[in-house]
Amino acid sequence: MRSKPVRPVLVVIAHGSRDPRHAATVHALVRRVRSLRPGLRVETGFLDFTIPSVHGVLESLAAEGVRDVVALPLLLTRAFHAKADIPAVLRDAPPQLRIRQADVLGPSPLLLAALERRLYEAGLTPADKSSTGVVLASAGSSDPEAIAVIADIAREWWHTGWCAVRPAFASASLPRTEDAVRELRALGCERVAVAPYVLAPGFLPDRIARGAAGADVLAGVLGPAPEVARVLLERYDEARLPLPAALGA
Repeated sequence: MRSKPVRPVLVVIAHGSRDPRHAATVHALVRRVRSLRPGLRVETGFLDFTIPSVHGVLESLAAEGVRDVVALPLLLTRAFHAKADIPAVLRDAPPQLRIRQADVLGPSPLLLAALERRLYEAGLTPADKSSTGVVLASAGSSDPEAIAVIADIAREWWHTGWCAVRPAFASASLPRTEDAVRELRALGCERVAVAPYVLAPGFLPDRIARGAAGADVLAGVLGPAPEVARVLLERYDEARLPLPAALGA
């Protein structure tokens, strides 16, 4: 009788923060992932500030005899951490581990659904969409690809029926949240809402919240929304797919 193949361990790689709310939110999200996929082993490692470190998690798995791992960046865009930091950490992993790096979470229709969930939890209703301008407030990045992705998401979201959607950034890029709020007021939107496109609380989400002082509604961070957990599992499943055969092979 053939044994059932062992599923790779999912290692969620979070940025880490001195703010304890960050780790608490990451762990809540991982618990939701586990609840959606019973039997899947999910571990969490942090790049900085928080333990366990990614390297420590990978060392422990190798010592247990684990061989296959999917490393999933808990990131919304492909910026520096996804392109440089995480690959560098994975290159330093124990050599007996076979590691595939999954793609970042965004963009995804499920993340737009999670953003709307948070706005409705903050007091809006679907009937408010056509009269409400939304600030899509992200952490920000110096990577042009990441900035372009946020702008594309804002345009896509606007086409679902909002009065207007404007991107904003808490660092590295402009406009800031407060500038986007003022722009939407000037456009004549009946109300203005700020939707943080961030996964967990921390320094930059707090900056977004301060910038939202002139808005009517401030949504919560994406956190352990069920849609976010489903995106994690989608990225895990995509990473497990067989690699395409080389052309001409």
